[in-house]
Amino acid sequence: MQAGTIVGNLASAIGITTEDVALIADLKAGSEEAFAVLIAQYHQPLYSLIARSLNDPADAADITQEVFIKVFRSIRGFHGDASLRTWLYRIALHEASNQRRWWSRHKKQEITIDSSFEADPDAENSHLSLASTLADQSDSPFDHVAQAEVRERVEAALRQIPEAFRTVVILREIEGFAYEEIAEILNANLGTVKSRLTRGRAALRTILNADGAVAATNSASSIDSQTSNVEVAQ
Repeated sequence: MQAGTIVGNLASAIGITTEDVALIADLKAGSEEAFAVLIAQYHQPLYSLIARSLNDPADAADITQEVFIKVFRSIRGFHGDASLRTWLYRIALHEASNQRRWWSRHKKQEITIDSSFEADPDAENSHLSLASTLADQSDSPFDHVAQAEVRERVEAALRQIPEAFRTVVILREIEGFAYEEIAEILNANLGTVKSRLTRGRAALRTILNADGAVAATNSASSIDSQTSNVEVAQ
C-alpha cells in the first residue's frame, strides 16, 4: 500500500494522473483495449490540433493516423518525463511540422495566381478552422450571419500569424495548456513561450483592428466580445 502511494505521489508530481499510469502500463504491455481507449480519448483533440497546423487540413486524418502509429511503436520508450497528454501533443506537432516542410518543398510551386491567398513563408498559410472553438450562440438568422463573420475574420487573422506564434496561441488559448506544458511540448524555455504568446496576441490584435476598418463598428465590437478565448483584447 505504501509503495503504491509513493508511486501515485510521484506520478502526480510530474503531471501524470493515476489513470494515465494504469493506461500507460497497459499500453506498454501491448493491450489493444488500452490502445482503443487512447484513441477514443485523444483522437479528436489531436486531429483538431493537426488540422489547424497544416497547410491543407485535408491531410489531417492521415497525419493523425501516423501519430497514433508512432505512439504505438514508441510507447515503451515513454518514461514519464512529461504527462501523457503533453507527450502526445509533442508528437502530433512534430508530425504536423514534418508535413508542413514536405508541403513547402513539394507543393508551394503548385499555388497559382487564382489561389485565395498569397504565399507567406513565415505564416505558412495554414488553413486554421476555429469554428469548433467559438461557441455559436446565435438566436436569429442575423446573429448566425454575424457569428459566421466573426469566425471567418478570426480564422483569416490566425492564418496570417507566423507559425511559431500561431502554435503557442493555439496551445494556450484553444487547447488550454499551461505555460509550463507548452514549454515541454515545444522544448522551449518559459520565457520564449510567453514572448511568443505575447507577440502572437499582438499580431492577432493588429490584424483584427486593421480588418475592423472595413467592417461596421458594431461588428468590430462583436469580435472583441466573442473572441475573448484568444485574448485579442488588451
